[in-house]
Amino acid sequence: MTIKQTLTVMLISATTTVATFFTYNYFTQKPLAIQAESGTLPANYARFPDKPTGLETPMVDFQQAAKTSTPAVVHITTVIGKSSASNNLPKTKKNPFFDFFGDDYEDFFGGPQMRSMPQRASGSGVLVSEDGYIVTNNHVIEAADEIKVTLSNKKSYKAKLIGTDPSSDLAMLKIEEKGLPFILYGNSDVVKIGQWVLAVGYPLNLEATVTAGIISAKARSLGLNAQKSNTPIESFIQTDAAVNQGNSGGALINTNGELVGIVSAIASPTGSYAGYSYAIPVNIVKKIINDLLQFGAVQRAYLGISYLPDSAPDSEKEKIGFKEGLGVFVREVAKDGAAANTGIQTGDYITKINGSKVTSGSEMIEQIAGYKPGDKITLTYSRNNKEYTANITLKNKTGSYGIVKTAVLDVLGADFENLSAAKAKEFGTTGGVIVKKVNKGAIDDQTRMRDGFIIIKANNADIRNVDDLNTVFSKSPKRIILEGFYPGYDGMYSYPIELE
Repeated sequence: MTIKQTLTVMLISATTTVATFFTYNYFTQKPLAIQAESGTLPANYARFPDKPTGLETPMVDFQQAAKTSTPAVVHITTVIGKSSASNNLPKTKKNPFFDFFGDDYEDFFGGPQMRSMPQRASGSGVLVSEDGYIVTNNHVIEAADEIKVTLSNKKSYKAKLIGTDPSSDLAMLKIEEKGLPFILYGNSDVVKIGQWVLAVGYPLNLEATVTAGIISAKARSLGLNAQKSNTPIESFIQTDAAVNQGNSGGALINTNGELVGIVSAIASPTGSYAGYSYAIPVNIVKKIINDLLQFGAVQRAYLGISYLPDSAPDSEKEKIGFKEGLGVFVREVAKDGAAANTGIQTGDYITKINGSKVTSGSEMIEQIAGYKPGDKITLTYSRNNKEYTANITLKNKTGSYGIVKTAVLDVLGADFENLSAAKAKEFGTTGGVIVKKVNKGAIDDQTRMRDGFIIIKANNADIRNVDDLNTVFSKSPKRIILEGFYPGYDGMYSYPIELE
């Protein structure tokens, strides 16, 4: 080989070596970009950077929170009588928001007319006291004839139903035991979007399962509870923690192991988890279960207004001149409601409750849900870009300030209203109670009563108002006979109702 040939080989080798090092450094020190087509942004492979960027945050450790909460989350199984319907909400493409009542559902003969064996279903629950009080969803135990609770240590108990609230989809159970592990309450008002949370429950009939995600939104309204109540309460915490059938009633906890919500629903086109789940804020949960324990019924407070719902169509918004971002639009102020005679008018925008900002109807409902009739609040509203403040004493559903001492409204399953003095005089009665709307409950199950019926007697006692009805109901826990009339129709009607 000549000197010229030797130099040529050495030059080629050196050039190849330099090119190799250049290519290696280029593709290892910089993200590999792939240009899809001209005019589009390059897409980079996702990987950890080789060098610190200064934006790193400490890794979150869920071990302690999971260890603390898992023993306090229980598995709930129910047996429903053969004549009962399934607890599942309709799973149609038109309504992508589902509950997850349970996966252990037995339909022995393939159709509701042919069932001759009990149905079985399962869900989850959360121990909130050492002596056996458990919070779960109403739809988990609805219509159940038997309720069994199994702890994480495999011990099982027969549970007693303490009370339910279809408006918020909550229920409270009790098992007879002491020294049980329970979860401490957190504060759902202070949770933030982007905050880590864990979902703990018994999905797909598995053992206790923990999944992690973040809070992706707050104050979501899905329209689920409106299927069970005429006065639904919805202000869900939205997360991307994976949940499935059987998670209903389980715990949503923060990284400190504190309860911030009760898992209730998912958004999915198929009924299985597809990325979003929803939990009832714990501040609503605390209020509901405390009412059930103290009064036997939820003490729901009302502002006495109707408002433009968050989901109102654009055509309606344009018609009334609604302006985005100002607050909650007041459509009407009830004549006898709490807000009457306080200065609030149709067309005003509610902006704050006790100084806390509200931007949507679901946020406002969440705030009001924490109060009971007779409580006083300060409400701020806007009119023509000027703010005003009103002091309001909240009322109950019948238009008075008193506490509802029994669960008559929930058990009978209807919306009641006192008959006005003017109407009583017109009908020739001393008073009465109007059945404004028949919902799911004893009246609907056992009678053919229709909306608008006026009750004037119960078990032969005169009924002048809802308080009278409550009094009779509390003295007759097994059977009640409601008597009254329909305006415009002759004759009296009698409806016997078995309460057990």
